[in-house]
Amino acid sequence: MFFRTTTIRAGVAALALVFGGMVSAAPAFADAGFKRWIADFRGTAAGAGISGSTFDRAFRGVSEPDAEVLEKARYQPEFTAPVWDYFDNRVNEDSVRVGREMARKYRSTLDKIEARFGVDRHVLLAIWSMESNYGEILKNDKVMRNVVRSLATLAYGDKRRAKFARTQLIAALKILQRGDIDESHLTGSWAGAMGHTQFIPTSFIAYGVDFDGNGRRDIWTSVPDALATAANLLAKNGWRSGQTWGYEVVLPQGRKFPGGKMSIGKWAEIGVTRASGKPFRDTGQSAELKVPDGRSGPAFLATKNFFVLKAYNNADKYALAVGLLADQIAGYGELVNDWNRPFTKLTFAEKQELQKRLLTLGYYDGELDGKIGSGSREAIKAFQERAGLAADGHPSKEVLTTLRQR
Repeated sequence: MFFRTTTIRAGVAALALVFGGMVSAAPAFADAGFKRWIADFRGTAAGAGISGSTFDRAFRGVSEPDAEVLEKARYQPEFTAPVWDYFDNRVNEDSVRVGREMARKYRSTLDKIEARFGVDRHVLLAIWSMESNYGEILKNDKVMRNVVRSLATLAYGDKRRAKFARTQLIAALKILQRGDIDESHLTGSWAGAMGHTQFIPTSFIAYGVDFDGNGRRDIWTSVPDALATAANLLAKNGWRSGQTWGYEVVLPQGRKFPGGKMSIGKWAEIGVTRASGKPFRDTGQSAELKVPDGRSGPAFLATKNFFVLKAYNNADKYALAVGLLADQIAGYGELVNDWNRPFTKLTFAEKQELQKRLLTLGYYDGELDGKIGSGSREAIKAFQERAGLAADGHPSKEVLTTLRQR
């Protein structure tokens, strides 16, 4: 999967390539090396059953590495986002609103997917939001790239990812050879994640579904295929139909809690209750306690389906964000206990207003998307410094109020 863009440093266009810390001196030499690598890889592809005609179609026009891919592969973020920042950017009024719109638009399709795979529609919508902003990212030419070129670049120029990239490149060529998509539409993130639901090529081959019945598994232009493919992945990894991913809970004060899993009934016996005040639905389910923001933040009992979600992305925060967003799209409400923010939260619309005002004043030059990334934080800090505020970069009510006075 991919979600956030990063700032690409000046000079990338010079095509400086990194090999284990060594930078090649001349772009012309690097291009020649890349062409030799492609020629050598032709034999590897043939050994995997890729025809010469498929190989030629895939690599037509691919004559030099993608320098931006290598830059993104080298990028190490200096800022580690706090937990509330991760969730605010993914579970918000806008992602919920659009999710409900998509639920109405694709109701018939989602009915059929649920019937076939047993996966809750709201979970699929939440994954769609998390992976590609309901397909909006696929329209962004600054983000979407030629998958063959991206993977060839990584296989050639990134030692850490070379083995992964070669495996994915062979899989991408098999996708082309099968005819699921043509080479002009085989696009994805810089790391090769593809389509509405951001599958890497090997996962696409394992789980891809032709749900619209046109003979092609097309997660790029067919929403039914994309959502069914996500459902197939979850189903094959043990999704339990009709069961939740977990519960927000309240922990009793003054005691320690066991690590690992035990039944919800056992958790209830030691004083753990649902934050909503409602009873647990199935006390026999096994669950594990999750406190991503510490004991003073919201707490959760994560059940089997939470861990199935991690087959999609192995981060607890990802699985939790999918679960929380799915619940809100379904109408179950927001968290009872909010994250430990050191400021008053802005609404999604207010964040867009904040970005617009920073743009007008010359502090910000990014998208007015309501998502607070590194560019927004740096702009906020610059304004705070000029306004005599603590330069913490937080999108707070205080900052917006001060901006409105300018």
